[in-house]
Amino acid sequence: MTITLADILAARKVLKGRADATPMVPSPHMEARFGHPFWLKLEIAQPIGAFKLRGALNAVAALPEGVAGVTCCSTGNHGRGVAYAARERGLRAVICMSDLVPATKVEGIRALGAEVRIAGRSQDAAEAESRRLSETEGLVRIPPFDDPHVIAGQGTIGLEMLEAVPDLDTLLIPLSGGGLAAGIACAARAINPRLRIVGISMDRGAAMHESLRAGRPVDVEEVASLADSLGGGIGSDNRLTLAMCRDLLDEVVLVTEAEIYRALQTLFYEERLVAEGACVVGIAAVEAGRVTLTGPTATVLTGRNLDMTVLARIVAGQDVRLGDTLIEGRPYAA
Repeated sequence: MTITLADILAARKVLKGRADATPMVPSPHMEARFGHPFWLKLEIAQPIGAFKLRGALNAVAALPEGVAGVTCCSTGNHGRGVAYAARERGLRAVICMSDLVPATKVEGIRALGAEVRIAGRSQDAAEAESRRLSETEGLVRIPPFDDPHVIAGQGTIGLEMLEAVPDLDTLLIPLSGGGLAAGIACAARAINPRLRIVGISMDRGAAMHESLRAGRPVDVEEVASLADSLGGGIGSDNRLTLAMCRDLLDEVVLVTEAEIYRALQTLFYEERLVAEGACVVGIAAVEAGRVTLTGPTATVLTGRNLDMTVLARIVAGQDVRLGDTLIEGRPYAA
């Protein structure tokens, strides 16, 4: 099974006027500091506050009439997208998550009318519960990333980015299960095969990174992270995103929690924007010198559904504890 530009163009028609045309804005601060134009794709402007709405709407639109409902596993934003799309069609939605998911994301999903099931301390446990519901209650599973309709929906972001800034040199894409990276890279490669595409994740629990190194799906220990949306495995039966990320990404870069902390401060103080830790890994990679800019560059601010009490501590330069890990605070300095 493969995803093509035609699939992404078809998804664009489904999403038109519903989850498309988010702003693409320049970052004068990043350009001044690193010497090349730097652009931010604001998926934080989506109705649910995250890019996941694109893939969820496209997948739910493809369902036949008469289905009993839908289910999925999620670290938060995919569940919110599925809940929103299911509500539009009048479908029951049951969202399965681990207890590592921040409470703000759980409550956001319930507010959209979906049922929430908390299962274990890993994405794999949540996935197992979603599969059980599919088998016992006849609910249709909407995978968070390894699904052709989901990937095509996320790929529409790539179309919009290249249309907004045709001379882009580099794309910096937050990388987790690979649906976003695979979709954007598929669209971008079709438009400009010479584009440099970099996947970026946190340095603890980066399942796709480890799986790419091993050449097969690899289980990783899931730990609390400022980039919690990037947590979770890629699935032992991964059919699409592992191969697409292998074939379409030029490299994968990892950033530390301290670097994510710093990038969240940069986004807040320099861009006056609030977003999740997963959104700023592109900024973190550039600030830390892990990616060197060679021309006009863009990254995706993937979502805004974060724990504001944690962000308040980061903005104030205070320490933040993530499970057994302490991130030492420091005041922001440009």
